[in-house]
Amino acid sequence: MTSHDAEISGMTTHRIEALTDGIFAVTMTLLVLNLKLPQGGGEGLDADLIDLITGQSHVFSNYAKSFLLAAIFWIIHHQQSSVIKRTDRNHTWLNIIILMFVSLIPFSTSLVNDYHDDWMASVFFGMNMFILGSLFYLNWDYATRNHRLVALNLDPRRIAIGKRRSAVTPIVSLIAMALVFVDVSISSFAYLLIPVILFHPTFRYDPSAPEKK
Repeated sequence: MTSHDAEISGMTTHRIEALTDGIFAVTMTLLVLNLKLPQGGGEGLDADLIDLITGQSHVFSNYAKSFLLAAIFWIIHHQQSSVIKRTDRNHTWLNIIILMFVSLIPFSTSLVNDYHDDWMASVFFGMNMFILGSLFYLNWDYATRNHRLVALNLDPRRIAIGKRRSAVTPIVSLIAMALVFVDVSISSFAYLLIPVILFHPTFRYDPSAPEKK
């Protein structure tokens, strides 16, 4: 069977991409609902408002962190989908499981907001990120192994860099969860390593770069 025949016989990814965009849109929108200030007093309203906002700084930082991580997951999914030409039953179910954990991001974020000094809440959030990152790695590995769901002429460097990029989030999540037992507040900043690492040229595919021998 030729690659063209395989593409025709395989299921397309359009429905997966549509569902994924919808789930990510809802998830990223729900994150803003965590930004709720407690009721302030009547007198000295300006002073109370400043105290209320500064007192909820961890909520705003968690919102920014979760929104950024959700955006990174969406970008990774978009990059993977751009070269995955078809799907099958296993790949479809793998993506559904991915979306199940994407939908969990608002809850795990609210848990960290409400129990920001509790290590269990931070570990729960970290596990959410670790599982998601691992699933994205499995998604890419499954699709590209023996060129199962991708074009036969797909650049091997792109496959390797895709695996490298997908491995960043689960590794950083493990580091963040380990730091929880040192200092809960410090562990949250570990996730900033993800965009920094992914921005490095080593984790970015450049088709014009010469192939290393």
